[in-house]
Amino acid sequence: GDKGQPSIEDNQLMRQFWFDGDTQHAPISTLSGGERRRLQLLLTLIEQPNVLLLDEPTNDLDLDTLRALEDYLDEWPGIVVVVSHDRVFLDRTVVDVLALDGVGGAAVVRGGVAGWLKQRKSAPTEQMSGAQRGKLISTPDVAAAELKQKSKSTKSPSTLRRLLAQSETALAKATAELEKLTAQMSAAGSDHVKLAKISEELAKAQAKVNSAEETWLALAAEAN
Repeated sequence: GDKGQPSIEDNQLMRQFWFDGDTQHAPISTLSGGERRRLQLLLTLIEQPNVLLLDEPTNDLDLDTLRALEDYLDEWPGIVVVVSHDRVFLDRTVVDVLALDGVGGAAVVRGGVAGWLKQRKSAPTEQMSGAQRGKLISTPDVAAAELKQKSKSTKSPSTLRRLLAQSETALAKATAELEKLTAQMSAAGSDHVKLAKISEELAKAQAKVNSAEETWLALAAEAN
């Protein structure tokens, strides 16, 4: 706005992202880590870019900010490119999905995540090898449904119990590491170097959690 004062549009945007009243005029040094990340997002949006790139936004933004961002993007005329493991956020913000099959292939699917899951469910699975199916990205429900169709396990009950216990320990350890890094992300404030490093570690930790979940699901399906 004039003389450094925010315009009406600026005020409306700040209120939409939970900067109300005195908070709009608070020194940046008094803001929490979450508020600073929200401010960084606002500084990007206020420039009215025509393309917005979001890399795992659910790792950096709190739930209220994510819901506000989803509402904002509903009316936004630009292009949004999102990398995210959050099914809810993807359903709200994307129309097309670039699905990677884990073996070097990729396909653009209309209809968001729901469209991809529908297409994947209707695709003839006999055209893919077991290794390819195992590497495909999947939600726990879809993965469990596929695993139940597998043949009965040849492992002994005692072996399955031991492997299940090991997989549960691995999953708990991976989840604890993910939570630890998430806390470090919140405490990093506006330190861009530290945030970039933690973001990279977070992505690796999330991959370990996903792998541990898939292993546990496979063993649980064999045990049933």
